[in-house]
Amino acid sequence: MKIIATVAVIVGGLSQTVAHAARETPFDFGPGYLTFYLDNDLFGNRDQDYTNGARVSWISSNRKLKDIGAIQRALRPFTGDDDSLEAFQFITGFDEPEKVQYNYGFSLTQLMFTPEDFASRTQPVGERRYAGWSALGFSLHTKDDVCLNSVEFMLGVTGKYSYAQEAQDFIHDIRDVEQFLGWEDQIPTEVTVDLSFVQKRRYSLGHLTQSISVDGYGEWGARLGTFRTTAHIGGMMRVGFHLPTDFSDPRLSETAYVHKYYTENEVETSNWSLFFMSGFKGTGIAHDATLDGPMFHDFTTGNTREPFVGEVYAGIGWRIRSVELTYAHTWRTEEYKEQPGDSNFGTISVRLQF
Repeated sequence: MKIIATVAVIVGGLSQTVAHAARETPFDFGPGYLTFYLDNDLFGNRDQDYTNGARVSWISSNRKLKDIGAIQRALRPFTGDDDSLEAFQFITGFDEPEKVQYNYGFSLTQLMFTPEDFASRTQPVGERRYAGWSALGFSLHTKDDVCLNSVEFMLGVTGKYSYAQEAQDFIHDIRDVEQFLGWEDQIPTEVTVDLSFVQKRRYSLGHLTQSISVDGYGEWGARLGTFRTTAHIGGMMRVGFHLPTDFSDPRLSETAYVHKYYTENEVETSNWSLFFMSGFKGTGIAHDATLDGPMFHDFTTGNTREPFVGEVYAGIGWRIRSVELTYAHTWRTEEYKEQPGDSNFGTISVRLQF
């Protein structure tokens, strides 16, 4: 109950701040980066558990803080710059927080979860409960050449108004495969409010040849909300030709955007890139609405959430001028005790620079 009360107070206060800020300054749209992410377990010849995720995110190029919309500026206390909360200034590690650069973004995310038995109209015993979630995100990003802090506020909904069933039925109709029949037994409808923070620190391992180099980043983050409350650590390494100059996450996550390392004066060293990547992530989970049930409903999902989940992934990326395409495959440990084994799924992402 203390966790529920704390979440309610924090997200309630932030919701009021964002709502007030939305009535102020309009957004300065201009150059930016658009990314589409698609997770699907059919890449692993499965159609169960975490079965599909989709996310569209747009992020601006570097902006002065005064040119950023009021909703995102309301997130500034969590960015680690010289006007943020002292605790965040202490833990972010910016050497000169007054000289950091800013980006802001929007996102639209949908996640869906299903059991393995598609024909049952109720939850099969020992299998995952049907669950859908869709959310609109508002983000602010603060960075220097080696460190990136991202904070995102997400307003979402679980249940029938996530339209996860409609999205799955549409895809299954296109592919002419069986529809899942148990969506009437999904978790209840509830509005969710979540706040996520992620810090990434890049590192360079140098050049193997004139055109082949190795780099990567380490990350940690936390999420506090009524959909999920988690904390994680992770990292990624890339090796390849003419590596793109970015912090971009190749997979769908709470703060998955395109992030350029440098100032607007820096450019790619080549018109093309080809690289391989691998990474890991370990997550501690205190609440997950898809497994614990919505926070403010007395509802049992029939699943018992695992408190810790680990995953590794590997993939390949290709860039030609302002278009980048990546594929990453993820292997994830059990997310609930009744799950028969590890899961795996693939992620395709497409990035466009405008």
